[in-house]
Amino acid sequence: MSLILTEIKNKVGFITLNSEATLNSLNLEMIEALTVALASWKNSSEVACIFIQGAGEKALCAGGDVRQLYDNILAQREVDATQVPQGCFDFFAKEYALNYAIHTYPKPIIVWGHGIVMGGGIGVMVGASHRIVTERSKLAMPEITIGLFPDVGATWFLNRMPSAYGVYLGLTGARLDAADCRFLGLADYYMESTAKQAVVDALIQATWSENVEAQVDEMLTTLAQPYTIGASQAEAHQSFIQQFESVHTLEEFRAILMNYKDKDSWIETGVQSFEKGSPSSAHIIFKQLQDGKDYSLAQVFQTELNLACQCCIHPDFAEGVRALLVDKDQSPKWQPATLEDVTSDWVEGYFKLLWTKENCVLKDLGTN
Repeated sequence: MSLILTEIKNKVGFITLNSEATLNSLNLEMIEALTVALASWKNSSEVACIFIQGAGEKALCAGGDVRQLYDNILAQREVDATQVPQGCFDFFAKEYALNYAIHTYPKPIIVWGHGIVMGGGIGVMVGASHRIVTERSKLAMPEITIGLFPDVGATWFLNRMPSAYGVYLGLTGARLDAADCRFLGLADYYMESTAKQAVVDALIQATWSENVEAQVDEMLTTLAQPYTIGASQAEAHQSFIQQFESVHTLEEFRAILMNYKDKDSWIETGVQSFEKGSPSSAHIIFKQLQDGKDYSLAQVFQTELNLACQCCIHPDFAEGVRALLVDKDQSPKWQPATLEDVTSDWVEGYFKLLWTKENCVLKDLGTN
């Protein structure tokens, strides 16, 4: 079974992430196949625009196949625990190159962001030019719960959210629905899921002109018109989020979060993720977002690659995956165990460069 299905109809390149059993989670094979498809269509006169969807009704893509990465880390520890597992390096390097290609693609990319869209799924969706969410869209970057950090360009898109939403979402993995995504700039259109066939039909019946971008804009705007989006929970909590705007340390962030008096279920869910998450992740996420505020898109992916590889040789990532997906005991043994136990030297270790800029495999992003 092919994990990526591609076909061209009426100059529309259709891509389906085809692993319904794993909620279309990305593995290396899928990332490579997606990369090939996008590269081959980039300058082809046969393709005017691209439509990306997930197989089935449950998910566009629930993230990266972290179980595969876990197996790579364990195998590498048997040989030399100080070295980045090759499988992990290949996965992250190729995934981030793909994300960058989507952000900078010269043709419209329409993404049907229906169902679960998490982690690597957001990486496929967020850089696209036309992002559609539905009544069943559920987005999140819950990496703190597995000892990782919000990657796939999150340094870029979290820092471009209004107020302090970016740092809040990064540290709490808060769940977002369609209205939240529209409010926070993660999506462009809201439609009910029943509209999907109408979108596909419009694409395969279009007479493409010189300005495909404007045509797609008009088409999707018209198709979205009948649908009214509900209220955004994220937007309703604006005064709560604004308190984090002046935060300069993780300790200040935690104090505001824990001492807030009027906690409702939306806030409580975020508090629980923050408290249960990896203390090391909390520290590196805060530093990642502070350091990366002015990074170019290319710098974002270059620095995230280094940080992801460091996570593979630090203890918490494998431990987080073990607790959540392997043994499923939901009881990770974080090292260090508490936020107070994490030293500045430990945090700096995550940001220590594993290669020179000249040797970075992503060094050419943005140069051609």
